[in-house]
Amino acid sequence: MKLLKKLLPSFVVIFLSSWAIKPLLYSGFFPIHDDTQVARVFEMAKSLKMGIFPVRWVPDLGYGLGYPIFNFYAPLSYYAGSIFNLIGFDALIATKIMMGFGIILSGIFMYLFAKELFGKIGAVVAALFYVYAPYHALDIYVRGDVAEFWAYAFIPLVFYGLWKVYKNQSWIFVIISSIGYAGVILSHNLTAMMVTPFLLLYILFLTIASYRKKQKKAIIYLLSGLSLGVVISCFYWLPALMEMKNTNVLSQIGGGANFLDHFVCFNQLWSSQWAYGGSAPGCTDGFSFMVGKLHILISLASIAGVSLLIVLNKHKQEAEKLLITVICFLGFILSIFLTLEISKSIWQTVPLMPFFQFPWRFLIMVSFFSSFLAGAFVWLATFLPIKKHFPHFVFELSALLILALLFLNIKFFIPQKFLYISSNYYTNEYNLKWTTSKISDEYLPKDTKKPKNANEAILNKQIFIFKETPIEQAANLISISGIGILFIGIILSGKKHYGK
Repeated sequence: MKLLKKLLPSFVVIFLSSWAIKPLLYSGFFPIHDDTQVARVFEMAKSLKMGIFPVRWVPDLGYGLGYPIFNFYAPLSYYAGSIFNLIGFDALIATKIMMGFGIILSGIFMYLFAKELFGKIGAVVAALFYVYAPYHALDIYVRGDVAEFWAYAFIPLVFYGLWKVYKNQSWIFVIISSIGYAGVILSHNLTAMMVTPFLLLYILFLTIASYRKKQKKAIIYLLSGLSLGVVISCFYWLPALMEMKNTNVLSQIGGGANFLDHFVCFNQLWSSQWAYGGSAPGCTDGFSFMVGKLHILISLASIAGVSLLIVLNKHKQEAEKLLITVICFLGFILSIFLTLEISKSIWQTVPLMPFFQFPWRFLIMVSFFSSFLAGAFVWLATFLPIKKHFPHFVFELSALLILALLFLNIKFFIPQKFLYISSNYYTNEYNLKWTTSKISDEYLPKDTKKPKNANEAILNKQIFIFKETPIEQAANLISISGIGILFIGIILSGKKHYGK
């Protein structure tokens, strides 16, 4: 009974997230911008069947010449999808299961993090705000950027792990934070680059707090969490970084993906028409950059609540939580700032910024911070005097917020249309060697001679011989050592826990 009561809020989050995944339950599929997902899951599974691990090259993409897609494009979500393909689901269904897991995990991990500061009710609200953020819907049902919304799911897990490390100085939470950070890196490298500065600032805050409490051991633990995440994911990021020069990937910077053409207009953050087109220069884009009206209003209300508590001198006992709320609000403002043209000088000055291509990618962090602030708002409501007369006020307020959220945002979690097609549509030889290969061929070696038409591509028959480079072999060994440390930490933590 105690276990059921403990897990009930998580079940509520999963149940109320069902509208976000409902379109994945229908037969067929739907059009998305990155229409390579099913083919990638199929190719990942095919390589695993051939005994290749980690998967770097796949045999049919790259116009049938073989393609090092997973040497450069973060592979975690596709490993998950390929597992479902290998156990018997066709590639299309496996892809939809993979997508559904990414959506559900975002709510669960946000619930874990927000619960630590704002209690179970506030955490449920934060989790659902995170699941139903408009940018989340854009990633899933418009852009089809599975890698990005899988990384979106892992972001709160890193913050949760680091918070628990700060509070408990336990290796089990070092492990959780490292798994979360490795999850972000292995899901989407650009999101990892984006979230890392925020994580470092967060660690700086926790380090200062630990130092003031004379918890010097916590500082080592905090740094160990991110460091171990970097080591575990080394098999992917090190070869990608070292061998990128051998491909045409740098051609993706500039041109149609020049960041100067893709800043968000301020009014678009509040209201812009929901559509299924693309990003364009100016303020008339083919899809929406809404933060979400409720997300914005609740974020502003949360900082107003913090100010009120300070004015009423009720902040001393809850200073830590209030400070976290303020920091998250500043993160919310900074993330919005980086989507706007007024931040152009930063984009032109910081060397890595052009790799993001689109300033509106920072809506990931806007969604994260505003959703977390929704949980803070519920927690702040517990200090209102009205609670004395209406003991269930916080619960009723939370229910009202959730109903308003679902009413306003469910309509975004719907595809443009449904295509009643089978898995074979994506995995036939023509699609793999020509259609899908044309969509993404920037990772081909620079001297590759591309076929002029589909017939030439289909005639390509590569003898697939897999051999890793010395860099890749070294990266594998580093990751294996990191995984070894992780397992040792789990065993030692388990012995310490059960030894008590």
